[in-house]
Amino acid sequence: MTQSRRHRAQRLTLQDLARIAGVSTMTVSRALRNSKLVNEDTRAKIQALARKQGYSPNLSARSLRLGRTDLVGVIVEMEPTPSRPMSGPYPLEILGGICQEMTSRGFGLLFTTLQHWTAHGTHHADGVILLGQGAHDTAAQTLGASGMPFVVWGAQRAGTSYVVVGSDNRRSGVLAAERLLSLGRRRLVFLGDTSHPELAERHAGFAETVKAAGATVVASIPAAFTFAAGVHAIQTLLRQPGMKFDGVFACSDLIAMGVVRALVDHRLQVPGDVSVIGHDDSAAGAGFVPALTTVHQNWSDGGVLLARKMLDLIEGRRTRSEQLPTTLVVRDT
Repeated sequence: MTQSRRHRAQRLTLQDLARIAGVSTMTVSRALRNSKLVNEDTRAKIQALARKQGYSPNLSARSLRLGRTDLVGVIVEMEPTPSRPMSGPYPLEILGGICQEMTSRGFGLLFTTLQHWTAHGTHHADGVILLGQGAHDTAAQTLGASGMPFVVWGAQRAGTSYVVVGSDNRRSGVLAAERLLSLGRRRLVFLGDTSHPELAERHAGFAETVKAAGATVVASIPAAFTFAAGVHAIQTLLRQPGMKFDGVFACSDLIAMGVVRALVDHRLQVPGDVSVIGHDDSAAGAGFVPALTTVHQNWSDGGVLLARKMLDLIEGRRTRSEQLPTTLVVRDT
């Protein structure tokens, strides 16, 4: 490209491109953002014309005109550790769904942790998707105080009005209890930190179903989402004089795999002596020996739904909280 042509391309505006294409400025804007509000053939023609003309959008001017940046923050509430890295299925599967939806709508993502976000400000994002509301809802409350539009992956707490997308966690607890009861298990254990709203819902569904069947939850133990936490919880229970249990519902597959390891180390058979159910339906659980019975939640679909709710808020549309169904996956434990 010659110098004079480069100068012309640099001066080309959205209005110029609309005039050349013979369509409205809004149609060009939507087409360049790959919006489905413009039919596929028209989008392709406008995008091809923009490339041919060397059009480059003035992002600063566009942000000032629209009062937004087309950037969305994605905050992971969890603090990554060697035993629970960011490279695990959570949060990567949810992030995949968010990225798929946001990029197809012309939005960029700012990915960070809650600690970094609160320390360095909003980074001029139009809104925030929060993955994990924190124990006692602390992370969601922190974002709520900022006044920025946000949606949360988690469970709705009484008295809160922000938009939540999450799995049907109460149903997860019911499914786990029903499966253990159907196997004749009567003395059951729940492992998970109920200060997290999602896990409190799982515990409620589990405990109510067990009680209604005349069985007993003999222990409910807070446990981090790690293999080591599952091992430690079972070792602690087995050291208690007179403690007997024949079924365990663990609130993540990592915890459940630790449970199985601890039971086997104490020469107890799984599922012969104790049946174990996890949560999440992870690839690691499916490949574990014995393969883990678990409750499936669809993180990828959850990510897409979070993105759509966020876009609704940014664009001034009404939206509401929504739950995704969970299902039991029966394997060998």
